[in-house]
Amino acid sequence: MTSAPTAQNWASILLLGVIWGGTFMVVSVALRDHGPLTVAAARTGLGAAALAALMAVLRRPLPRDRRVWAFAVPIGLLSTALPFFLLSWGQQHVPSAFAGLSMAALPLFVLPLAHFFSDEPLSLRRLAGVILGFSGAAILLGGGLSQGGAGPDGAEALGRLACLAAALSYVVASILTRRCPVVDAITLSALTLGIGTVVLVPLMFVVEGAPRITGTLSDYALVFLGLVPTALAALIRVQVIRSAGSVFMTLVNYQVPLWSMGFGALLLSEALPLRFFAALALILAGLATSQWGALRRLFRGGA
Repeated sequence: MTSAPTAQNWASILLLGVIWGGTFMVVSVALRDHGPLTVAAARTGLGAAALAALMAVLRRPLPRDRRVWAFAVPIGLLSTALPFFLLSWGQQHVPSAFAGLSMAALPLFVLPLAHFFSDEPLSLRRLAGVILGFSGAAILLGGGLSQGGAGPDGAEALGRLACLAAALSYVVASILTRRCPVVDAITLSALTLGIGTVVLVPLMFVVEGAPRITGTLSDYALVFLGLVPTALAALIRVQVIRSAGSVFMTLVNYQVPLWSMGFGALLLSEALPLRFFAALALILAGLATSQWGALRRLFRGGA
């Protein structure tokens, strides 16, 4: 049973916003000297190792229920292997701020899918929020899709699609997670990251070869990606949901695009075109509209 959010919960939610909002900037740094498969594989591998070590310390056993494993495999593919690669590949062609904005649309993808495949009906208010948010996503995509990947504009368009496809992959994984039999959250996170590692590491060796130690900032970025936004953030997320509730956790969605745009502009000198701000306004308005009832109850102390 959850209770009203504490000061520690608010600090945790702010920290998660900073961590996940800054992830896209760190991916951009890692891509300076490493390929997208190497970045994705390092993230899953180091994250899986960290959580497996934690499972050993806490003496958490592997699940025996075959149904858990049946869900863990597709969840691992869709929540780690595929989106980590798509984001890494896409960020070769788009600014980190764009990738962060793409993730802001993630809850909007959840609502229509949850209506058909879960137990959350899509009300008129939620539908209005989805339409608003998808309008922002359309603005975010912008022009260039007709290039079909030809030339720099076409490559950027494919990069945009890759980032939005990563968001959609996360959404499908979240629907499967809701339908998964009850299992310890740390164990499930370790399993899914392990599955992503099994897929990505062999692909990395075949396509990009063994990782090269460059001695530059990009090496530290790889380690950071595996340990902080992947492993540490998963633990903070579990603690927040268990103590303050999943509705409170959704407040991270409003922060991530703001931090990603801020880090991209201030630390990577990325240009922020006007359509980014228009897309941000529509996406956040869509989120607020679709989650209005839950947010109102939250700030009235009914988390």
